[in-house]
Amino acid sequence: MSGAPRWESPVEKQIREAMERGEFDNLPGAGKPLPNLDANDDGMWWVRQLAQRERLDFSGALPLALQLRKEAQRFPESLVNLAREESVREVLEDYNQRVRRDRLRPPDAGLPQLLAPTVDVDDLVDQWRTLRADRAAARAAHATEALADRAGTKARSRWWRRRRAD
Repeated sequence: MSGAPRWESPVEKQIREAMERGEFDNLPGAGKPLPNLDANDDGMWWVRQLAQRERLDFSGALPLALQLRKEAQRFPESLVNLAREESVREVLEDYNQRVRRDRLRPPDAGLPQLLAPTVDVDDLVDQWRTLRADRAAARAAHATEALADRAGTKARSRWWRRRRAD
């Protein structure tokens, strides 16, 4: 019975024909080991790889105290686009209020309580002012360089026009 033809599904037939044509030869990664085969103890490995590959932000899934800490780490750079000092103070006061509200929440059973620090509003406003002044100075320097480059281009083009007219 070994000589009898074996039934082949349409999918198996397509794979066999593709192999005969050599379509699976020299694929990228051929002969290389599969990555992270030794990380079997991490049950969430596929989620971590997905988040890294797709550049997903899972910060919303963090506990509130960690979310607040991450937000505080971005101060004052995250405030640089605010135009008025009052707006900066409002954002920082709102942050401090959310931290105080989180501290009033009862701790989770069996887990250590994480606390986010409050921020010094006046100190961060001073840092914001310095950062805005530095960025304004950099923009002014860039604009001056651009004007100088344009003036040099115009002078050269005028010289070239005079030379051509002769």
